[in-house]
Amino acid sequence: MTINEIQNEIVDEFSEVDDWMDRYGMIIDLGNSLPPIDEKYRTPEHLIEGCQSRVWINAELTPEGKVHYTADSDAIIVKGIISLLVKVLDNQTPDDILSADLHFIDDIGLSEHLSPTRSNGLLAMLKQMRLYALAFKAKQQA
Repeated sequence: MTINEIQNEIVDEFSEVDDWMDRYGMIIDLGNSLPPIDEKYRTPEHLIEGCQSRVWINAELTPEGKVHYTADSDAIIVKGIISLLVKVLDNQTPDDILSADLHFIDDIGLSEHLSPTRSNGLLAMLKQMRLYALAFKAKQQA
């Protein structure tokens, strides 16, 4: 699926639920279903700066030229947020990741329901995921 198809699917799922407590429940469920990150990536090098809670992200380039992300957090809401980002960006090409307009964040109302520190954390997670994609793109071009 393309990034936009995945985003549209997420928007459709969230549009079925009006109450934000229920939406937080959906986000928590997504976080609980996120496969755990390998312990070897729970290191300071994989820790995201700018997040109030601890968030680890790792990325690898597959032989098919797609980026595979793994992530985890010690906070349940944040783990759900990173699982949404992984769901949208995982197994996409570096170019697609770098050019993606992640409209689902606003479309589901997430940005307006996050505290300022969580919003900063969301931006930091997204920035790191794009930096991985940028590094892989540079590596492919070398």
